[in-house]
Amino acid sequence: MTTFDDRENAFEAKFAHDSEMQFRAEARRNKLVGLWAAELLGKSGDAADDYAMSVVSADFEEAGVEDVVRKVAADLAGKASADDVRAKLAALLPVAKAQLMSEI
Repeated sequence: MTTFDDRENAFEAKFAHDSEMQFRAEARRNKLVGLWAAELLGKSGDAADDYAMSVVSADFEEAGVEDVVRKVAADLAGKASADDVRAKLAALLPVAKAQLMSEI
């Protein structure tokens, strides 16, 4: 293998790793938002965990976060607006990344 091939393979491996970490961070963020919303809804324990997982699952409907925002905002009608949910998503992404980095 040439040096160029080695560099290309390293770049591809880094891209794959970064993409996986971004996916995991977004899934963790969605779970954290789900737990936050569950607390606002008065859920705890297994009910809160189940709700958080439903928020994670909601993210697979379309690209971006709007599917999560719609679900959580609809569930929290009167308790938090769509803008509140977007703000929480933005605030919890660094938290999710930090949690993942501490697990490595």
